[in-house]
Amino acid sequence: MRPFELDNLFRPLLTLPGIGPRNGKLLERLVGGPKVLDMIWHKPVDFIDRRYAPKINEAQHGKIATMTLMVDKHIPAPRRHLPYRVECSDDTGSMTLIFFHARKDWLQKQLPVGKKVVVSGKVEFYQGRPQMAHPDSMVPEKDKDSITGFEPVYPLTQGISNNVLRKAMGHALKSVPQLGEWQDPTFMTQQKWPRWHDAVQRLHAPESEADLDAEHPARSRLAYDELLANQLTLAMVRNRQRHVQGRAFQGDQRLRNTLIDNLPFTLTGAQERALNEIYSDMESPLRMLRLLQGDVGSGKTVVAALAMLAAVETGVQAAIMAPTEILARQHAESLAPWLDAVGVDYVILTGRDKGKAREAITDKISDGSAQIVIGTHALFQESVGFHDLGFAVVDEQHRFGVHQRLQLSSKGKGVDVLVMTATPIPRTLTLTAYGDMDVSRLDEKPPGRKPIDTRLIPHEKIDDMIDGIKRQIDDGARIYWVCPLVEESEFMDVAAAQERYEILQARFGDRVGLVHGRQKPQEKDDIMSRFAQGDLDILVATTVIEVGVNVPEATIMVIEHAERFGLSQLHQLRGRVGRGADKSYCFLVYKGPLGETAKERLAVMRDTEDGFKIAEKDLELRGSGEILGTRQSGLPTFRLAQLPAHTTLLQAARDDARLIIEKDAQLTSERGKALRTLLYLFERDQAIQYLRSG
Repeated sequence: MRPFELDNLFRPLLTLPGIGPRNGKLLERLVGGPKVLDMIWHKPVDFIDRRYAPKINEAQHGKIATMTLMVDKHIPAPRRHLPYRVECSDDTGSMTLIFFHARKDWLQKQLPVGKKVVVSGKVEFYQGRPQMAHPDSMVPEKDKDSITGFEPVYPLTQGISNNVLRKAMGHALKSVPQLGEWQDPTFMTQQKWPRWHDAVQRLHAPESEADLDAEHPARSRLAYDELLANQLTLAMVRNRQRHVQGRAFQGDQRLRNTLIDNLPFTLTGAQERALNEIYSDMESPLRMLRLLQGDVGSGKTVVAALAMLAAVETGVQAAIMAPTEILARQHAESLAPWLDAVGVDYVILTGRDKGKAREAITDKISDGSAQIVIGTHALFQESVGFHDLGFAVVDEQHRFGVHQRLQLSSKGKGVDVLVMTATPIPRTLTLTAYGDMDVSRLDEKPPGRKPIDTRLIPHEKIDDMIDGIKRQIDDGARIYWVCPLVEESEFMDVAAAQERYEILQARFGDRVGLVHGRQKPQEKDDIMSRFAQGDLDILVATTVIEVGVNVPEATIMVIEHAERFGLSQLHQLRGRVGRGADKSYCFLVYKGPLGETAKERLAVMRDTEDGFKIAEKDLELRGSGEILGTRQSGLPTFRLAQLPAHTTLLQAARDDARLIIEKDAQLTSERGKALRTLLYLFERDQAIQYLRSG
C-alpha cells in the first residue's frame, strides 16, 4: 500500500484551485503527467527579482519595477489596432499602462479610477515618458505582499502563463508532506543537504543564479533521491535474479571448436575477453544477466553464436530475439552458414509465420528438435512453448524493457540472458539503465575493416556531390540517402524523403527506391531486399534503416541536414556502410549557418569513428534527456537528476543501493521503511512488487 502521507501528491492536477479541464490538459502535457507530484518535479529555470520599487521619477528604462500608483483615468482605444491606455501617477510624476486587445470591463475592475494599485512589470520610455505594457501583476494596495520579492520562472507551453503556473505551484507546494528521512545521516551532513521537504520548497524559490545550479544543495539532494530510487530498483531486480535458481552450463567445447576452425577470421582480443566472461557466468549456478556492448561492426554476432553453442553443447535450447522482422531474418542469414557447419538445427519464427507453417515451427520448438530459435518478440507469445530453454540472447535491448527481458527468461528454468546492443552507451547511462547487469564491451574492430571517409558538404554543393555519386554508381557502388526526421510531423518527414526521391529518380530512373515509416512492413521489406540484391542503386530513407540493416555492397551514406541529428544517431547511420572490402564514404550535408553545438557535433563525426567516444561527447553536448532519443531507447528519463552534472552522485547512489540490499534486502529497518516511501515517491512500482512477493 502506498503510504497515506503521499496521497495528496498523487491527486489529479484538476484538484488544484484555478485549474480547469482546459488548462488541466495543457498543464499535464507541460509537467509530464496528471498528478500534483508531476507538477512538483517541474523545476524553475530562472527567476525575476521584483524588489526594485522606485517612484515614477526614479524608474529606469528596461528594468522590472514594482510600483504603487494612483489610477487617474482610462483612455479606451480609439481604433482597433491602437492600445487601451490607463493614466496613473504618484507624488513625483505620471506614467501610462498600455494594453493591446484588452477587455474594457475587466481593466476597469482591475484598475478602478481613484484607487491605489501595485503593478509590476518592465518600465520603458516612449517619447520621453515612462510606460509599462501589459504589467505582469496588478493588485489592490492592500494585497501588495502577494507580489513576492523573487518570482520563479518555469518552462511554459502555449496557453499556460507563468502567473497561472506559479499560483497552481503555490497550492501544490502546500501539499508537500514532512517525510521520514531515507538518506544516510553521515552522508547528508557531509554534503550539507537539507531535509526532503525543505529541499522541495527551496527548489521552487530561487533567489540567485547559484540557486539554479545543478550543484546547489537542494537540487543535489533531490537529484540524489531520484538516482537512489533508480539504483535501488535495479539492485533489487539484480538481487532477485541472483536468487532465482540458475543452472550451471558446462559444455565440452565440441561445437564451439568446430565453428572457430571454420571461421574465415580470428577472434579479436575483445571478443575473446567477452566470451570468457560469458562462459564463466554460464558455468556458475547463478542466473546470468549480462550486457554485451559493441560498436557497429565489432563482431557481436559471432560472440552470440559461440555463447548459444556453449548452451546447446549441454543439451538445452538457445534463442536469439531481435526487435524487427528484418533484423531477425538478417541474424538468420548470418548464423545459417555457421550453424550448418557445426550441424545444429535451427528455426526462425516471426509474426509473418501463420497457420500450418507456424504450427510446424512451434512444434519443433516445443519438442526440442529446434536447438536454436531465431525470432522477434513473437517468441514471447503464450502459444510458444520451449522444450528446455537455457540461454537467451536479446538483440538491440534498448527497444525492449526490463519487463520483456524478465518475460523471456521465464520461458525456461533459470534461463541465462545475454543482452546485446550496437548503440554505444556512455558508462554513466549504462549504470542507470543496466545497473542490474554485468557489462562486457567489444572495443576493438576486427582487423581488415577500412575506416570510413567522412566529409562535411555544405548544402549548396549538393549537385556537385550528385555528379560524384553518379561516377561511383557506374563503378558498382550502392548508396543510402537519409532524409531527416521532422519529429513534430511524420507527414513532413515523409514529404522531405519523397521530394528527394523524385529529384534522384529524375536523374537515375527506376534504380532509386524509397522507404519511410508510413509504409506497411511488407512493402518496406520488399524495397530493402531489392536494394540488398542490387536491383536498386540508391535507397532514399527516413531513419528506419538505422538499426542493423546489413548490405556489404553499400559504400556511400549521404545524410541530408546532418545538423538536425544527434551524434549517436549519426554514428548509427554511418555504421550502415563500411561493411564490405571496398572503401566507404559518409557525406554529412549541412545547411548553414551552424550553431556552436552543431559545429562541434559534425567535427566529432569527421574526426572519430569510436562509438564510445562519440556517445560520451553526445552526453556532454545534449545531456541524458536527449541521448539516443530517450523516448525510444528504454533509458530512464530523469526529472531532477542532470547527467553528466550529477555523475558522481550516481556512483554514490549505486554504492549506497548495494549496501542497503546487503544489509536489509526486504527494507524492514527504520531507514528501510523510509526507503519504501522513496520508491513510491519515484513510482518504482516494480521494486515494490518484488518486496511484496519476497
